[in-house]
Amino acid sequence: MLIRREGETDAEAIRAVTTAAFGRQAEAVLVDELRESQAWIPALSLVADESGVTGHVLCTRGHVGDVPVLALGPLAVRPGRQRAGVGSALMHAVLGAGDALGEPLVALLGDPGYYARFGFRLGSEYQITPPVAGWQPHFQVRLLTAYRPSVRGMFRYAEPFDRV
Repeated sequence: MLIRREGETDAEAIRAVTTAAFGRQAEAVLVDELRESQAWIPALSLVADESGVTGHVLCTRGHVGDVPVLALGPLAVRPGRQRAGVGSALMHAVLGAGDALGEPLVALLGDPGYYARFGFRLGSEYQITPPVAGWQPHFQVRLLTAYRPSVRGMFRYAEPFDRV
C-alpha cells in the first residue's frame, strides 16, 4: 500500500470510495465542495493506493477563534478493505503531514473509541468547543507540535461542512 497525495485523476475514485464507505453521497459531495473552497490544503488530501484508490483522508482549514487549525474528515476506506490497516495508515500519514506543516492541532467529529488510538482527546480537555453543543461527546482534538495552550475557544469548520 502506498499513501500519497491526491493526484489530478483521483477525484472520481475518491468519490466512489467515499460513497461506498458511508453508504451515501453526502460525504463525497462534501469532499468535492471542499476541493473547490478556500479551505482546501492540497498537501493534506491523501489516498491509499493499492493498485487503485482504496482509501482517502482529508484535512482542510478550520479555525479555533481566529487561529487557523486543521479539520479532519472525511476519512473513508472501501468496505472490503476496512479493518485492514488502511484507515490507520492514512491517519498516521495525515497527522505527520500536518505536524510537518507546522499546524497546531487537528479537530474532528467522530467515535472516541476509534480516534483515541491516534492521540485524539475530547476538545473540552483543551477548552476547545464544537460549533454545536450536542456534538461535545464526539468532538475531538489532536495536538501537534506547534500547539500553544492559548489556542482555545469555539472551533469552526469551513463553510461546506454546514451543508452536510
